[in-house]
Amino acid sequence: MDAQTNAPKKFGTFGGVFTPTLLTILGVIMYLRLGWVVGNAGLLGAWLIIFISFFITLCTALSMSAITTNIRIGAGGAYAIVSQALGLEVGGSLGIPRYISQGLAVTMYIFGFREGWLGIFPDHNAFLVDVIVFGLLITIAYISANLAIKTQFIIMGIIVLSLISIVIAAYQGSMTIPTSDALSWGSFRGSPENDFGGSSFWIVFAVFFPAATGIMAGANMSGELKEPKRSIPIGTLWAIGVSFVIYMALAFWISRSASETELVANYYIMVDKAYFGPLIIAGILGATFSSALASIVGSSRILFAMGEHRVLPFSEFLSGTSANGQPRNAMLVTGILIFATLLLRNLNAVAPLVTLFFLITYAMINIVVIIEQNLGLISYRPVFKIHRWVPWFGLISSIFAMFIINPTISLVSIMIVLMVYWYLSRQNLETPFEDVRSGLFVSFAEWAAKHTWGMKKMQQRAWKANLMVPVRDLNGLKGTFEFLRNIARPKGSIKLLGIEAFSETSSLAVELEAISESFRNKGVFSSTAIIHTDEFAKGINYGSQALQGAFFKPNIVFLNLQDHDDYETELRPVIKESIRLEIGVLLYYLHPIALLGQRNIINVWVSDRKTKWDLGWDIGNLDLSILVAYKLKMNWGARIRLITVINNPEEVEKAQDFLDLLTNLARLPETLTEVIVGDFNTVITQAPSADLNIFGMDDDLKFNFVREMSAKTKSTCLFVKDSGHESILA
Repeated sequence: MDAQTNAPKKFGTFGGVFTPTLLTILGVIMYLRLGWVVGNAGLLGAWLIIFISFFITLCTALSMSAITTNIRIGAGGAYAIVSQALGLEVGGSLGIPRYISQGLAVTMYIFGFREGWLGIFPDHNAFLVDVIVFGLLITIAYISANLAIKTQFIIMGIIVLSLISIVIAAYQGSMTIPTSDALSWGSFRGSPENDFGGSSFWIVFAVFFPAATGIMAGANMSGELKEPKRSIPIGTLWAIGVSFVIYMALAFWISRSASETELVANYYIMVDKAYFGPLIIAGILGATFSSALASIVGSSRILFAMGEHRVLPFSEFLSGTSANGQPRNAMLVTGILIFATLLLRNLNAVAPLVTLFFLITYAMINIVVIIEQNLGLISYRPVFKIHRWVPWFGLISSIFAMFIINPTISLVSIMIVLMVYWYLSRQNLETPFEDVRSGLFVSFAEWAAKHTWGMKKMQQRAWKANLMVPVRDLNGLKGTFEFLRNIARPKGSIKLLGIEAFSETSSLAVELEAISESFRNKGVFSSTAIIHTDEFAKGINYGSQALQGAFFKPNIVFLNLQDHDDYETELRPVIKESIRLEIGVLLYYLHPIALLGQRNIINVWVSDRKTKWDLGWDIGNLDLSILVAYKLKMNWGARIRLITVINNPEEVEKAQDFLDLLTNLARLPETLTEVIVGDFNTVITQAPSADLNIFGMDDDLKFNFVREMSAKTKSTCLFVKDSGHESILA
């Protein structure tokens, strides 16, 4: 019984969506600017403006209806829709400016109410009127949304009576201008503020369009609706339909009830032409009050939702609720924001931001639907289906309307949203629900894979170090962790391939995943797989063969030669198979004492080309060696030294020219080069010292040679075999 009493009241379609949406659309512009719109644009122009405005709104409403019938929408309206689709960072980048603009909207509605009030009681203190109205609004909203909805029912009754007053006026003969004269295109004479110096269709459109931007009023109550999936589409679309008919009919009535001069000069023309003018004044006051009430209730729900998702500082406080489930803390913060803006007394400079943030919201909702429709995921199956052109038209028209209304402030609005996104993207927000971003990335990857599959197989310019690292000894992997990371960083990847006999008690998979996560945390993408086999070489080769059909396949096999490895039976078959499959090979032999030294110098040994010193695109088994050396140079802050040993003293100059041209064409600045004449086995013992020596690998690399090179250079050695798909010159 107590739980039922304390639960927040849930609203139906009429009270929760239709009423606040309709009252927000039937606002002060309808009473005080529709006549001016008709006077400038003529009835035909006014009808066209109304049609365009509502069509833009309708497209977004249809997109919103589709997406709300496809997700389990929480509190926050548009913020919840965008967050659940594109993540909290994008949702917050929209929600924070939207929340602030909603607060500014409340202040503007209060100012609008005050102007209407002072038209009746000109002697009243303006600031006092503002404070009293604010007090009433915050009290009603603070008590409960239920009281706010009941208050809006009363206001709807007042607005209905004001419309009845207009109907009676029409019935009693207010429409004295012939229909043929009323059905005309306007002369766009301007307004009293510019001494009737002229206007244009799009200027008049910009004045009227905010009247059509109230469709989010009902969606903002998404967290307190009984059936949001049903109520938001039905309530919003009915509100748009009813308000569209009212605007079109009022435009016709006023065009036949007043002359062009009266319409452009007198903003209160509806008051003068209605059967009972005070009802129109009451309608103005009711419209501004209801719009302010809907905005204050809706904005507090947006703030509450962002608090629940920990998007903002002090989120725990913002997500606090009262005993009956009302977001009281969010309401208090919202009240403080609104009162602070009341003290500004003039919001003309920021007023366009309110409309433009609405339009950015519309654009984002349409973008969400476009993404969902084009991903082709089975998870997108809305109950309310729309054609593919609807969100595209909604998106394009929203952006168009933004730049028609105010290009400069439109750019400012977009920059604000991007800045908020930049800030939130660095906060490591934890999304409590799954969004479509993973699907978006997967779909893009699939698209890229399909479109590049038929291209040139080499893809040398797009080369990255994508390593496959066979693992059966975790300690050996840990010892090469930084070395592997420095080869792959920043754009490469590391696939850890665990090789072991099957065992139900094995922990290799878990331990490999922990190391893989460490790679990811340190800026290198990594994944793991396990192959169950008793034969190490076969396990690696099976993995290499299986991955040949993958688009993102490893292009290098990294073999860490350790004392317990049987080189002949475990590593040489892997090298042989990798060469057959055109996969690069790195054989790593760590010097037991020198390790990797100071990581300052990397020697790359270039084989004697024996009179063939011309540099073409094919430079032999040297591309991968230099590419790996370059990656290590960048990540270590080291220097590369290219060394070649030749037998013929007459070729010294040609060899030196080759190395110089190679460093130039390979874009290897500050690279040392050295040509040494003599026998390789003798020279190697006297070679310039380095922290790592890189040698080319022939197809029949012997273990004795590997051990001998490490001993003679007194350093760690890396033996490299190109796959044939790398090019240091690309």
